[in-house]
Amino acid sequence: MNEADSLRLASALERLGYTPVDRPEQADVVVLNTCVVRQSAEDKVYGRLGSLKPLKEQRPERVIGLMGCLVGDVLQDPALLRRRFPWVDVLMPPSEPGPLLELLTEQGLTDEGRAIEAAEVARRYRLQDGDLLLPARERGALVLAYVPVVLGCSHACSYCIIPYRRGVERSRPPEEIVAEAKSLAAQGVKQITLLGQIVDRYGLDLQTSDWNNNNPRSLADLLRQIHEIEGLERIRFLTSHPSWMTDDLLDAVAELPKVCEHIEVPVQAGDDEVLSRMRRGYTVDDYRKLIVRIRNRLGDNQGGHTSGASIATDIIVGFPGETAEQFQHTYDLLVELRLDKAHIARYSPRPQTLAARRFPDDVPLAEKERRRKALDDLQSEIVGEINARLLGQTVEALVEGKDRRKGRWYGRTRTDKLVFFEDERDWRGRMVNVRVTWAGPWSLIGEVG
Repeated sequence: MNEADSLRLASALERLGYTPVDRPEQADVVVLNTCVVRQSAEDKVYGRLGSLKPLKEQRPERVIGLMGCLVGDVLQDPALLRRRFPWVDVLMPPSEPGPLLELLTEQGLTDEGRAIEAAEVARRYRLQDGDLLLPARERGALVLAYVPVVLGCSHACSYCIIPYRRGVERSRPPEEIVAEAKSLAAQGVKQITLLGQIVDRYGLDLQTSDWNNNNPRSLADLLRQIHEIEGLERIRFLTSHPSWMTDDLLDAVAELPKVCEHIEVPVQAGDDEVLSRMRRGYTVDDYRKLIVRIRNRLGDNQGGHTSGASIATDIIVGFPGETAEQFQHTYDLLVELRLDKAHIARYSPRPQTLAARRFPDDVPLAEKERRRKALDDLQSEIVGEINARLLGQTVEALVEGKDRRKGRWYGRTRTDKLVFFEDERDWRGRMVNVRVTWAGPWSLIGEVG
């Protein structure tokens, strides 16, 4: 989501006459777009903000902006941020670059030949306009792009800070999303990923009056309409929630050739008591049944087939009160389900959340790390076995770019497996068939077929 917001802000700044530079020291405007989903991410923000202070002191006219989740959706306490970081000139909530654009225009810090009314600029770049012009150096070069479809979240899992920082769930009007996807495709983008904290809930908050006979009414309908856009090669979506993945959505993935068979659906824990304290709204058995539904409808890639769905999950270890036995349940679930990817994180208490208010953070850090590493080692073994079955097979990859360090092209399969290969031809943005000659848990290496 932050990548999508940053891209939109870069586009807006170019409209005001700015051009990108390689280092903050060269910049007239520096914007730090922030994530605070875990404490480690928030700590990095504070460190980065500290490094920007000397730049402001060297050139007081330099504009420094702070954007994203650290600011929060409703600027809950801007005075506190201003007192702590007085060298920051402007605060921007997530997906809201308007305050910076207005400041630059009001202070005359824009190219006079491209002067635009601040209100108009802000309106166009608050995710309310589908006609997104990519920054100049991205046009014709950007292969992948993210398109937010659901902003904020209203589910309020007990550990999650997102509802407090990105606001309540709200779906973007479908005509804006389709228009943005069309504009990206016209500028050379080959793959778009539809984004939402719970992307499956797209459209549920829109009023009946927002729909017409030509507009999609759900994520499945939205996928069907975007599928018709010329120039797009692939469509992905994330993140799903076990309680909101419908058969209609799975049918759309199965029926639409451009929609990739890769499902990101977090389980978070493999124990019902922990899931209840997390306020996830489902049981472990519910999750098992969902995995069966996905594999029955989209195919099972466990036998090393190049077709069939890949499934990724998220897991939090060391949630308050998680016993060794409850952690073992999570470990055993991963052994049983053999998923293609698992993003594993140690629990980090976030201010304002229910878990931080009600549950003591009672699992020692060393034990959290032990549990994280145990799951990480297990998942490496599982994925290594899954990928090893692809040796000698040919997979199709969309090439994203070239690794400058090793000089190899890289891309991803429909099931989101990273593939490297060497070839002198220019493959950026093109589909390529690669015969797999080496397979590890995190990537594949092959030869152009």
